[in-house]
Amino acid sequence: MGEEGIWKDVTKHGINPGKATILALGKAFPPQLVMQEFLVDGYFRSTNCDNPELKQKLTRLCKTTTVKTRYVVMSEEILMKYPELVSEGIPTVKQRLEICNEAVTEMAIEASQACMKNWGGSLSDITHLVYVSSSEARLPGGDLYLAKGLGLSPDTQRIMLYFAGCSGGVAGLRVAKDIAENNPGSRVLLATSETTIIGFKPPSADRPYDLVGVALFGDGAAAMIIGSDPILEYEKPLFELHTAVQEFLPHTEKKIDGRLTEEGISFKLARELPQIIEDSVEGFCDRLMSVVGFQNKEYNKLFWAVHPGGPAILNRIEKRLDLLPEKLSASRRALMDYGNASSNTIVYVLEYMIEEGLKTRKDGRGDHEWGLILAFGPGITFEGILARNLSALNVT
Repeated sequence: MGEEGIWKDVTKHGINPGKATILALGKAFPPQLVMQEFLVDGYFRSTNCDNPELKQKLTRLCKTTTVKTRYVVMSEEILMKYPELVSEGIPTVKQRLEICNEAVTEMAIEASQACMKNWGGSLSDITHLVYVSSSEARLPGGDLYLAKGLGLSPDTQRIMLYFAGCSGGVAGLRVAKDIAENNPGSRVLLATSETTIIGFKPPSADRPYDLVGVALFGDGAAAMIIGSDPILEYEKPLFELHTAVQEFLPHTEKKIDGRLTEEGISFKLARELPQIIEDSVEGFCDRLMSVVGFQNKEYNKLFWAVHPGGPAILNRIEKRLDLLPEKLSASRRALMDYGNASSNTIVYVLEYMIEEGLKTRKDGRGDHEWGLILAFGPGITFEGILARNLSALNVT
């Protein structure tokens, strides 16, 4: 590595002055925990469907996703109150948004409070709020309701990212990084919150692709505190965000296609999506790695925090980059325990990375300092951040 230029401004604590750092993480979930082994029977029973072919297909999908558990907002109580949600052809977007708007705000508040508790700072220290969701639509947006629910100061500067999908968490982190580095002394609360109710539908032979979402996606919320020049007396920086980039792949905008209709959101994921990501991920990562002098192909010298869009995507990345199996273990654990929870999931991955790093250091093995935080969303959009694992440096 060409480290001379990178390290010239590093403090004795190993932190680059002025660079944004993740100072705390938090998460929250709705009360309903779904075990994957019971999902198929429950879904077909609640939607009054008895199509054996579709049931068999969903059973196969539930096994291939590798998901074991997920949390969901949907409940028997909601279906009793809104039975029209399981009927075809009925306009239900009003009812869905009524449920979603309240649910995502509640979860975002809970995740933010958990994050701030882990942080150690006070509510009055929050200067900016970045809120991400693909599960609501209203004016004013959920950023205001989150700020109000938390009791943030009215002069807290807010920004909302709508419908960024699975890349939303890393996109929000990129925006929070820019805010923190351009506003010295600021502390940015980044919150994400998602629920699948906006796209919940009964099984249909006309929409076989819907079953992929049923087998894969989960609900929840997540939060991070981002700021530069941490106050080490009470702040414990976790990751330094060195370089952030975004890129879309031309002519792929229909490969992840979502439409808000009178019956909620309808999604279509192209079968070739994992292949498209595989074909472009190497060049994208090489450009990020070159910033700090890593040579091409030195992928196993990094840590990898990858949004687990699905097992096929993780498998393709692992194969293309020839990654050691443990490199994506945090992503696979997050997928197994929470499903693909869209923008939230990257926080769950980072939490597992920190947990695994503690075990590694306890066993006397070294932790990788540099790594990549990656997500892929509609566009097809690649979001990537070259980061440093400050836990590996024992920064306190």
